[in-house]
Order: sequence, then structure tokens, then C-alpha cells
Amino acid sequence: MADELIPGLPEEIALECLTRSHFTTHRLAARVSRRWRRLFLSRHFYNLRKLSGRTHTAVFAVQSLPLPVSDEAKSAAPIAFGVSAFDPATGNWTRIKPIEKYPNGLPLFCRIIGVDGKLVVIGGWDPVSYRPVEDVFVYDFAAEKWRQGKGMPEKRSFFGATEYGGEIFVAGGHDEGKNAAATAWVYNIRNDEWRELPAMSTGRDECEAVAIGSEIWVVSGYETENQGDFERTAEVYETNTGKWRRVENAWCEERSPRNVVGVGRKGELFNWATVAAKTTAVEGEGIVGVNMEEKGAMVFMGRNGVFMGEGQNGKLERIELPEEFSGFVQSASYTHI
Repeated sequence: MADELIPGLPEEIALECLTRSHFTTHRLAARVSRRWRRLFLSRHFYNLRKLSGRTHTAVFAVQSLPLPVSDEAKSAAPIAFGVSAFDPATGNWTRIKPIEKYPNGLPLFCRIIGVDGKLVVIGGWDPVSYRPVEDVFVYDFAAEKWRQGKGMPEKRSFFGATEYGGEIFVAGGHDEGKNAAATAWVYNIRNDEWRELPAMSTGRDECEAVAIGSEIWVVSGYETENQGDFERTAEVYETNTGKWRRVENAWCEERSPRNVVGVGRKGELFNWATVAAKTTAVEGEGIVGVNMEEKGAMVFMGRNGVFMGEGQNGKLERIELPEEFSGFVQSASYTHI
């Protein structure tokens, strides 16, 4: 029958066959028929693959793109950022196609978050005007296409963002007047809607957000009048109760928590910069850590390269990477595809 997934096969066996396909084939598979396209683009298909252990872990980074070849062009060209993709299973690096609205480079300081097998790019500064933007873009791997989502309710920069339960939690940062924000919002990628959370007890500029169990931890940051004086505290949003609580001495570091807050196996916070210095004997700025749960960890260390290991207590080893993927990283995440 024309409506069969695979002619001649029972529905459940056909679905089993399709869930075994590698994610790199999904773009072409989605062109076979309208039904295949609906299936490959659906959350149902993603959940089937994830439950059966057939999703594929990949790391994605907002990374500076290679400069033009000539010295004259290099000196005139502004630094532009794109999305780089790394497949830990094969060691392959690729570049995700540009966002149509920003063909010459992503917004500066935007955040990238992996959620439900998709990528979400949020906020940042317009690369031409350097003004904050509220833009949200979602990348679908099967369609190999970006779509523009509903913009953030407020323009803000240097906020914390993390994924939990298929949604993205955004908190803190600062507004266009450089005032530290105490507000927090949640983006539902499926409904393309934002909802407001209760405000935190204080503004937190340059904070970081991580999910620990069912809680959203907004770590450190500083108030407007204390610029650069990073708090040792954290605010914790309990998703079960919808309330915040304040935690003292959560971040015992003098540096910014952005991109370097890790979560240990027992739910404790740690600093990726400290871990990297201990296990690699390399110190530096521009460190971005990605904890891939059971798949270990990946740490971008600026000019010192990229390292992989087992996580907080495992040794980090430098990995080889092509020159065109050695640029500075501003944000990184992973997702199951």
C-alpha cells in the first residue's frame, strides 16, 4: 500500500528499521515520501531512537571562523562566528550552515543549547551594530535548516542558559543599560513560546546556569553596582515547587563562571578551568567545558587546543583537529541526535 512506511513490511518492523538509520542519512531519508518526512521530523521518532539507545551524541560550538588568507584581508576582516560540529565517535568536524538572517556570522556572545535533538541559538549582539538582540533560532538536523523562533521577551546579554525537560531556562544577564537582571524565562521549543518565572532575589550579570536533577542553578554573577565582583552565591529554581532558594558559598572562585561551571556525579559544582589546569598542565583564558554525561567531557581551551576525557576526575587528553576548527569558542553544548 502507498501508505506503508516500507512496502511489504509490518509497521512495527519498518519503524524498527528506520530508527536504526544513522542521523547523517535523515536529511535524504526525509525526501523519500511525505510520510517519511513527517516521521523523521517528529518528536515521536526522536523519542523512539533515544529510548532504544540509537541516538548519537555530538558536540556543537559557537566558534570563530577562519580569517581570509591574505594579510591585508586579515587586518580588515572582523571576527565572525559560526557553528562547528564534532562527532566523538568518528572524530569528524563539520560546519553547520549559516543562519539566513546572519549569513556573515552569528550574533556575538550568543548562547547555543542542545535540546531534544535540535540546536537552539539565543540572543547575543548584532555583529554589525553591537546591540543586543532577542533572536532565537532552531536547527533541525533532518531538514538541515534553521527556523527563527519566537524572540526572547527582553533583550539581554551575558545571561545564564541551560536545558531541562525539553525546555530552555534563561536567567540573569544585563539589559541594554548594563543593568543586572533578576528576571528569568523558559522557552518551550515545541510550542515556540516563552513563559515568565518568578524573579530571583538579586540581579546576576555574567552568571551561568546548569541543571542538577530537577533544579536549575544560576551560579554567581554580580549586581549592577558590583561590576566584576563575582558572587559566591547561587540561586536555585525548584521546578517542582516553582520557587527560588539562595545557596551560600556555591561558587568559591574569583573568576567569571561563564562556560566553566561543571556538575560532578554527586551533583557538586566544579570549575572546568581548575580541572583542566590540574589534568593537562595547561592554563589559559577562553575555556569552555561540556559535560556529556555518560559520554565524558570535552573542554575547549582557546589557543591551547581541545581536550577530551572522562569528566571531573578523569585525565583530559588533547585531540587532533583541523586548522579550520581551531578558532576561539564562545559557547558550546551537546545533544543526542
